[in-house]
Order: sequence, then C-alpha cells, then structure tokens
Amino acid sequence: MITKIKITPLEPVTRMKVTVTFMQMTSPPRGTPLSLPEGWFIEDDVKPTIAEYRMLQDRVGRDYCWWMRQAASDATLGTFLATAPVQIGLLRQGEAVRGFFELDLTNPLDINLAYFGLFPDAVGHGVGRAFLDSVVRKAWGQGTLTLRVNTCTADHPRALPLYQQAGFVIVRAVEEVWDVPQRLGLTIPEKFLV
Repeated sequence: MITKIKITPLEPVTRMKVTVTFMQMTSPPRGTPLSLPEGWFIEDDVKPTIAEYRMLQDRVGRDYCWWMRQAASDATLGTFLATAPVQIGLLRQGEAVRGFFELDLTNPLDINLAYFGLFPDAVGHGVGRAFLDSVVRKAWGQGTLTLRVNTCTADHPRALPLYQQAGFVIVRAVEEVWDVPQRLGLTIPEKFLV
C-alpha cells in the first residue's frame, strides 16, 4: 500500500505555472560588438551588499515575478554573495544604475547567464540589445565553451526574442509550478495562477 503525503508550505504562498525555456549558445557572437548609447556603460565585478542585491532583483524582476532570490534569508544571500562563483555587473547611465547581470561561473566551460535585465525606466531606450551583446561577449571572453540562459513566460515578452537575436537557441521548454511566498508582495498575473 502506498501512502501519499501532502507537504504543506511553511508560509502562505501563491501557486503559479510558467513555461521555462532553456537556451544555449555554443559559439561566440560574430561581427562588430554593439555599442551602448552615449553615457551608458557597464560596471564590472560589482560586490553588492545584501540590500543592494535585493534592490537589483526587485527593480528588474518585480514586474516579472522574480521571487527565488528574494525569498532567501539575509544569511543565505550573504553567504551566496560572499562565496558563490558569480560575476555581477551593473548597467549605468552616468551615475544611475539602469540594470544588472549575473554570470554563474560554477563551471567556467559552461557559463550560465543567471540574471539579466533592465530597470523599468530603462526599457524602451534601445539599450537592451547592446547591453546583452556586451554581457555575452564578456562571458565568451572568459574561455567558456557554452553559454546558457533561461527565460520564462512571466518574463518581459521581448526577453525570448532578444536572447534569440543574440544567438541563443532553444534547447527545451518545460512547465513549472512555483510556490511564491506571499510575503514578497508580488502581483502575479491571473493567467499564471494555478
């Protein structure tokens, strides 16, 4: 006889279902690098505090239900930021931060673009494609053999086409159900609710 055990989350959650698309690039981009608009630049190898990292995650990801890192405790995030093999960079327009990226360097021959995005006020300024091109070239400059990224149906609708324009190809897509902690205060669009 098989007994089914129901596991109840330890805190109130909202369930959402998304399709996650996994993509990869197996050769570096060709052609001339795209230039960021005048006054825009990338600040590399940033070491954000826990509060700064939470702000980056929130500013880029709040509208797209980025919850996984936000749900982590300060202790967990602090350990991650101090010890994880990641490279974090900021997109700046002058002194103002306009976006960020995070490369997961756990396997230097198979780098994962773990996070990439613009703050809402930077979307629509024609900077996203050049920002992504710069980040992709940074990853390839580290000697990787494969560059991976994933996106999901909760992300900005232009995310998937942008990654494809940059040279990523779809490997697979899977449906996932997430238990998003309600304490994060994220607004989950009705179409994703389970």
